[in-house]
Amino acid sequence: MSTSGTTPAPTPGGAASDFTCSVVETPRLRMNVWTSGPADGAPVLLVHGNLTTGGFWTYVAAELPSDVRVIAPDMRGFGRTDAAPIDATRGLGDMSDDVHALLETLGLAGTRRVTAAGWSMGGGVLQQLFLEHPDDLGALVLVAPVSPYGFGGTVDAAGTRAFDDAAGSGGGGAAPEFVRRLREKDRSEDDPGSSPRIVLRSFFGAGANAPNVDEEFLLSEALTTRVGDDFYPGDSRPSENWPMLAPGDRGVLNTMSPNHYDTSAIARSTAGIPITWIHGSDDAVCADRSMFDFGTLGELGAVPGWPGAAVLPSQPMKQQTRAVLAGYAAQPGQEGLVKEVELEGIAHGLPLEVPGRIAEEIAEVLVR
Repeated sequence: MSTSGTTPAPTPGGAASDFTCSVVETPRLRMNVWTSGPADGAPVLLVHGNLTTGGFWTYVAAELPSDVRVIAPDMRGFGRTDAAPIDATRGLGDMSDDVHALLETLGLAGTRRVTAAGWSMGGGVLQQLFLEHPDDLGALVLVAPVSPYGFGGTVDAAGTRAFDDAAGSGGGGAAPEFVRRLREKDRSEDDPGSSPRIVLRSFFGAGANAPNVDEEFLLSEALTTRVGDDFYPGDSRPSENWPMLAPGDRGVLNTMSPNHYDTSAIARSTAGIPITWIHGSDDAVCADRSMFDFGTLGELGAVPGWPGAAVLPSQPMKQQTRAVLAGYAAQPGQEGLVKEVELEGIAHGLPLEVPGRIAEEIAEVLVR
């Protein structure tokens, strides 16, 4: 393993005392990696979601068994990892390949020793890694993951697109004022609807557990997000279909457009490892009625001109995930390998809101 010294970073309050970060040189890029626990401990890979970093896993790390070695990288475009551009035509392939290269560098690729958990977009990264490098993982925990059919533009549990060009998904869906304030690293609560602090708190935050997390640390981490066509939110194209925009080929949000991202082949996988799916009943992000989905926003009148539920309903993200995992469990010898955990009253920020419960589910499938 080739590493350089500890990267300057804020220290989270109330978290694992040894949760620190350093740079790991991989064949693909220099990755900032947050770690805790003994170097020879059971490896637990934690992959963060959109607008966050590996640092967001600090509260889960603090709850994991003492013999666990936490490995929580910042994905490209986030945190202190190299600002390498994101090719969205490969879905989340750039990021899953980055994770594979990290595991190779650490001597863990292909060993089936790694227990991996991915939150939101990170769950999508691990789904793609699972398909392309199944021997990298010994167990998989999906925490409020993006659907196997991506984010936006699909209408049913089978992932059918509303439009051939996947209109209603991708980089054009981000609110311009939020993007501007993210670029300017705005920490204020002014105009709450576009404030990075309020959006983070409302949709990715700790809920009732807020007194026990360090919001200033989390906001500082979120504001490391690179902004632009190659990063967040990505580029877009005009469309003849409502909402008159279609995904482009670059940047974060386009990686999860259904014309680039599809991991539904998990339903046919015979990898034979346990998969746990954890989600909250009050999730407003990766949900059957996501507040970031154009079908939902159109129905609520937040975006004018909605063509109606017969054309573009809310994407049934949880139904899609459930159907794909049911297919995986139905493969020969895999009955009982899928566990679904719905947490009542919990929203999207599970690693912050219920870190102990997430750690408990990871420990249950831990490969030792």
